[in-house]
Amino acid sequence: MKKWIVLASLLLAAAWPAWSAQRLKDIANIGGVRPNQLIGYGLVVGLDGSGDKVTSSPFTGQAMINMLNQLGVQVPPGTKIDPKNVAAVTLTATLPPFAKRGQMLDVTASSFGDAKSLRGGTLLLSPLKGADGQIYAMAQGNVVVGGAGASAGGSSTQINQLSVGRIPAGATVEREVQTALGDGEFIHLELQEADFTTANRAVQAINRVFGADTARAVDGRLIEVRAPFDSNQRVQFLSRMENIAVDPADLSPLVIINARTGSIVMNQAVTLGACAVSHGNLSVTINNTPQVSQPNALSGGKTTVTNQADITINSTSGKVVGLKGGANLAQVVNALNALGATPQDLISILQAMKSAGSLKADLQII
Repeated sequence: MKKWIVLASLLLAAAWPAWSAQRLKDIANIGGVRPNQLIGYGLVVGLDGSGDKVTSSPFTGQAMINMLNQLGVQVPPGTKIDPKNVAAVTLTATLPPFAKRGQMLDVTASSFGDAKSLRGGTLLLSPLKGADGQIYAMAQGNVVVGGAGASAGGSSTQINQLSVGRIPAGATVEREVQTALGDGEFIHLELQEADFTTANRAVQAINRVFGADTARAVDGRLIEVRAPFDSNQRVQFLSRMENIAVDPADLSPLVIINARTGSIVMNQAVTLGACAVSHGNLSVTINNTPQVSQPNALSGGKTTVTNQADITINSTSGKVVGLKGGANLAQVVNALNALGATPQDLISILQAMKSAGSLKADLQII
């Protein structure tokens, strides 16, 4: 393969304009305004024989006995419960900021045992807890699975995951999380990416709109802003502030390499110093052909199998491509394409260019 494909976004990045102004709400968060993760455990019933096996998932049977006892159904000790239409699941949901009692949340149900499918099941009433162990929501409803599967005669087929489903609006908030918009007369802005230049520009933009000494930078991420005490006025103040346009700092040149998939992404700030790159391929092919030696009739010999190996070495001459200093992203892409390197070869080339000091970017390998 003579041409390699980095990613479609890499080619699009070469045509993008310079980093433009963004709203403050797009690059910063208000301190204290954050979601909270919830988790729970429950039972999905009504499955078509695709539930857990109690022999390999004993916790499913224990949960069923506990549930029946709570509902007033006494299960005799030693009773074996092994229904195949029940599955134990873990429940996850996100409690958004300012959530109030009675608000509905989406819930994700994931099989906890060896259930083959949750399709067509119904989640029974289950509590959702926060990191502090308190119950913040109750979940119940029909599980929607975005997949399909069938099996018969030893053959089976499946589309997407059947062991994970979603319950739209399946949880009701029962406990609120108090969210304070700042401490006293100040609120705090937290930049999503710490940068002193961006923090300084954000402070200047806020002070231009609301007056001097309204905002000050505490560090490269945290900005302290003086806001009104009245809650209504504070909301109006935040509404104006989050729509202020700020010019973020220029992007730092970065090359991200995924060594597992061979994908490479560069941002438009990547440049090259003057260098020369040579690339060649060396391939070794080994073919092993078994041959059977059959003795003549009545000779008393034995049939033997021997291997005939054929080893071929192919070497292609490498090209030497010269790159001028200060090359931009489009020139970098064109030059690397001219080498005819595959993505795996390109990883080694970029690492060598970085070691030689010609690649003006940080390498991040994931």
